[in-house]
Amino acid sequence: MNIKLPDGSIHELADGATVADVAAHIGAGLAKAALAGKIDDTLVDLSAPVTEGATVTIITSKSPEALSILRHSTAHIMAEAIQELFPDAKFGIGPAIEDGFYYDVEVARSLTFDDLALIEDTMRRIVAEARPFARREVSLAEARELFAGQPLKLELINELLPGAVISVYQQGNFLDLCRGPHIPNTSFAPAFKLTKLAGAYWRGDNERQMLQRVYGTAWFSKKDLEAYLERIEEAEKRDHRKLGRELGIYMMDERAGVGLPLYLPHGARIIRILQEWLRRDLYARGYEEVITPHIYNADVWKQSGHYYFYKDNMYFFQVDESEAKDMSKLSEYGVKPMNCPGHVMLYANELRSYRDLPLRFFEFGTVYRHELSGVVHGLLRARGFTQDDAHIFCRADQVLDEIVSMLDLVDHIMNTFEFSYMAEISTRPEKSIGESERWEFATEQLQKACEARGLAYDINEGDGAFYGPKIDIKVKDAIGRTWQCSTIQVDFNFPERFNLSYRTADNSEEQPWMLHRAIFGSIERFLGILIEHYAGALPLWLAPVQVAVIPIADRHNDYAYEVKDALGRVGGRVEIFDQNEPMRSKIAKAQSRKIPYMLVVGDREADERTVSVRERKEGDLGSRPLNEFATIIESAHV
Repeated sequence: MNIKLPDGSIHELADGATVADVAAHIGAGLAKAALAGKIDDTLVDLSAPVTEGATVTIITSKSPEALSILRHSTAHIMAEAIQELFPDAKFGIGPAIEDGFYYDVEVARSLTFDDLALIEDTMRRIVAEARPFARREVSLAEARELFAGQPLKLELINELLPGAVISVYQQGNFLDLCRGPHIPNTSFAPAFKLTKLAGAYWRGDNERQMLQRVYGTAWFSKKDLEAYLERIEEAEKRDHRKLGRELGIYMMDERAGVGLPLYLPHGARIIRILQEWLRRDLYARGYEEVITPHIYNADVWKQSGHYYFYKDNMYFFQVDESEAKDMSKLSEYGVKPMNCPGHVMLYANELRSYRDLPLRFFEFGTVYRHELSGVVHGLLRARGFTQDDAHIFCRADQVLDEIVSMLDLVDHIMNTFEFSYMAEISTRPEKSIGESERWEFATEQLQKACEARGLAYDINEGDGAFYGPKIDIKVKDAIGRTWQCSTIQVDFNFPERFNLSYRTADNSEEQPWMLHRAIFGSIERFLGILIEHYAGALPLWLAPVQVAVIPIADRHNDYAYEVKDALGRVGGRVEIFDQNEPMRSKIAKAQSRKIPYMLVVGDREADERTVSVRERKEGDLGSRPLNEFATIIESAHV
């Protein structure tokens, strides 16, 4: 039979040849490196037979799919080790995920980190024995029989349709329900590490049993594993939850509720600096600031559609608005999960002309969304957060320019914080509203805007909102992690639901185009990202305390306060460390708080009107005249 390779070449092989035979036919080196294969567009094991005319791709460790296959296989190896150590274990699912894998298991007791070490040792023995991964297909009845002692697997099996292809994999004594593919044998998993334990409800349902989720990572070399573990260690040092507490930025208190941050003075100051910086820029760009309520009558959410499509993520409550306490006349209100309805009502407050457009409303609006407690994560995923939200109402011929302008703002902000970034354009999903022509036009404008800005973008097919396509901005931080921040969204839903219109030049009525955009996104999330990006050492202009003045002795306190006043007059944020402590302790304290500058003052500095300057990274910078140092602080404002 003949098969085709990705380069288009045709090769003749014996009938019944497998993917492994194709690799061997190409060369001994490829046969040794082969992990799996792809027949046409389907990933398969090396043992899979190929068919006449098929295009066959050999998967090696350099292939894009390789790490996912390795990690899925390593999850099976881990499950086999758990089964050996805990014979009564019940298994849920064990997929590959970004940077690793996990398996959900049910065992008689809580696993510990000591157990992880035992599981790892058992995994190493399994790997050393090069146990093959063997695939076979079974009937529904056979699958039920094979997994009779595994109720979680049985639940998955019983949901399969009659006649469905059911495949199982066995390595050693472990049998799993799995589509595959897998590495040829366990020796192809040389470098792995179990990383953490967590609880996970079966199938994500908080009314089902809690399983234990064991996480791990796997790589093709110990060098790659060590590099990854170093990145994880660095990420833990930068964890915004740890640094946020140590630097006095924010706190959580379970009495307040899950996912509701409370900002300490330093955190509040940082947020206000960010907002004022962006506010000045937005006014210069033709935006108008508005303020809208935190709650609306439920009728607003019904008109917007949130009541029917988003209610489970919102907080609703009843209000008695009658003069007499009449429980039959309660009104329902909802706390806002987004700012859009208020901006739409502000637009509809007046008759609008084509001359009024574009109309750009912005708001630092605090919103609340009911996130499950299991996914709440510090500032990065909170239930209460503030968006730097804006909505632009414009004509069709203005859409492109408005999106280009938004991307210009994105570029300004990301460059300010030294983020590299790219864009992802999400297109029309299966379930959506609006005419095809509007979708095509909107998607084309997003693409043209990216191209006009020279911004690279990927297409995320079918992942737009039901009411319009969007651009998501993905930023890369100082240690190479990717975060989703800014969003630019075209909306066909609100203008139609709220009957928005404007008067055209020929005196007819047309519906405006509505664009949503948030550059920080959630200010809380952006702050969390900034803390981790800078490892807490925020740039001078954003640092809540820019200067620590450290008097050597009590007699130098008066001059220390003169220094503080002088820097305060040019906008400096200054603290005096006049505690009765050794100077080296004060310097260490300022260093631990990541304050950009420490100014040591003693007799000579007081006499000469100078300051002895220490920078948090560069150390001792020597003596400077006070007025000269003040210009550094004055010029730090952006």
